[in-house]
Amino acid sequence: MNYIGSKHSLLGFLEQTIDGVVGGNTSGGVFADLFAGTGVVSSAFKGKGYKVIANDIQHYSYALNRHYIENTPPISPERLEWFNSLDGVDGFVYNNYCAGSGSGRNYFTDENGRKCDAIRNVLTRMLNNNEICEDEYYYYLAGLINSIDKVANTASVYGAYLKHIKASAAKPFKLELLPLVDGERGKAYNEDINSLIRQVKGDVLYLDPPYNARQYSANYHVLETISRNDNPTLTGMTGLRTGNEQKSAFCSKRTVASVFDDIIAKADFKYIFLSYNNEGLMSLGTIREIMERYGKYDVFTQDYRRFRADKEDARNHKADSTTEYLHVCVK
Repeated sequence: MNYIGSKHSLLGFLEQTIDGVVGGNTSGGVFADLFAGTGVVSSAFKGKGYKVIANDIQHYSYALNRHYIENTPPISPERLEWFNSLDGVDGFVYNNYCAGSGSGRNYFTDENGRKCDAIRNVLTRMLNNNEICEDEYYYYLAGLINSIDKVANTASVYGAYLKHIKASAAKPFKLELLPLVDGERGKAYNEDINSLIRQVKGDVLYLDPPYNARQYSANYHVLETISRNDNPTLTGMTGLRTGNEQKSAFCSKRTVASVFDDIIAKADFKYIFLSYNNEGLMSLGTIREIMERYGKYDVFTQDYRRFRADKEDARNHKADSTTEYLHVCVK
């Protein structure tokens, strides 16, 4: 997925730096990725031999990481062809996110919305009827989330939809499964990090919080609804969820330093790594001051290409690249 803050392009830098600081054999170590997003970092460190703890407050992220971190080979993909053969139905996605329903929203073509509804509804029914186990359920749900995003009629995020159907969104929706990551079975959570940090412990803690005021809950609300399948009340032109929004305190300049300090103070991990860029709400000085209270501090940097979610981003930021900082606290 083309995801805000994705570490896909920085994975080599992260692995090399973390391995260099931690050193030694990683087999049997516990690695926690508590702002896990689409699971890029969690999956990589599971593959390196760590037992991984993954967490994110967004449910679509939980679904992806529940698959990547808790599922291990083999799980049979035998139902894939059958899911793709299902006839579309007029469900929540079609009725609220497709123009043909009269919703006024144009996130997916009518056919793709109906097909998504058919698969999502059958998945829920099969789980409730014990026709599939939870591992299979998240195997297919993670695939559904990733696959439907490929045919979304947006510039990149779900803060707005396009007026006309673009070429990639016009392609027929096809459910494709995400890979199974070989390694030790870990644990995925869907909790607020400041609560979870008091319940988990391990060797390496990796933190990749939001850097600015842009809330993920608003930018990926459609995927959140598909993942939860909870038929929420929607509001406004873009159909935002009401009463279920998961806002992060890291997106507020007023609260970010205090919640960050709380995490570092309560973390029962020897090595703590924080990904943050040079344009974030917390200054580099604030980050250093907080981390130095609890251990030995160091920092590593890497330049990378900026993520642009839409045309407004392009207008607001003249530079094509920004600097990623990997801050380190050794307790």
